[in-house]
Amino acid sequence: MTMADTDTGPLPLPPRWWRILRREPGLALGCLVLALLGLVAIAPGLFSGQSPYDIDVANALQPPTAAHLFGTDDTGRDIFARVIHGTRITLAICAGALLIAAAVGGVAGTVSGFFGGWIDLGLGRLVDVILSFPPIILGVIVTGVLGPQTANLILALSVIYLPVFFRIARAGAVSEVGKTYVEAARGLGLPETAILRRHVLRNVLPLVLMQYIVQFPLVLQIQAALGFLGLGVQPPTPDWGAILQQGKDAILLAPWISLFPGLAVLVTAFALMLTGRALQRTVDRR
Repeated sequence: MTMADTDTGPLPLPPRWWRILRREPGLALGCLVLALLGLVAIAPGLFSGQSPYDIDVANALQPPTAAHLFGTDDTGRDIFARVIHGTRITLAICAGALLIAAAVGGVAGTVSGFFGGWIDLGLGRLVDVILSFPPIILGVIVTGVLGPQTANLILALSVIYLPVFFRIARAGAVSEVGKTYVEAARGLGLPETAILRRHVLRNVLPLVLMQYIVQFPLVLQIQAALGFLGLGVQPPTPDWGAILQQGKDAILLAPWISLFPGLAVLVTAFALMLTGRALQRTVDRR
């Protein structure tokens, strides 16, 4: 059998996901960076053999060297190890807070848009009250009143971003209520709660998931800002915002303490922004 005998024509088209990545190089780059960050978060020991908690006063405030790639802090702890191990904590806080905001805000917004009336009015006014505060100020109020703890930081971030998901879900529910399939379901005698759960909520869910990705870089920045203000994760737990806060007093003497966690926040937010915008453009084309 010759090569000509086996030639059946042109090669088949690449898979759909491959075509999307070729059309959206930003999505490919963003996914690559996020995959690396995910690996760092899951297995930080693969990237750093040093402990983020070990104190070595004799090597305090050392600039970046081969032994300490990102230098050391004022107690001699390795900044590279703290940034690597802080990846899991930082991303877990942001993901958890955004998940709570998406679940509560998404469900509340869907219920509000579906039923309307006094439910919509009451929930809408509550969301307006939350939106009257700038995000960082609201975060400072919540964490300042409840105390600078990880659980309170997650709660503060959830409250900040709950209105975003509420409005997206409400708009989606209002749009779905006017469609024919809802009227048909009502005509068949299905209960309102069944229509909401089986049909409307399912169609609103993709909007909430897309918003989850889009909002992630923003919640990461607010989380780092609250940590920088000392209202986030408390020392000695490694967290990007907490490391930034620790380095502010030595910014002129040892700028590397704040430089590298700041770059970690910047690179992660940029990768998330690329991924979110590319996915949004891909969905809008459909």
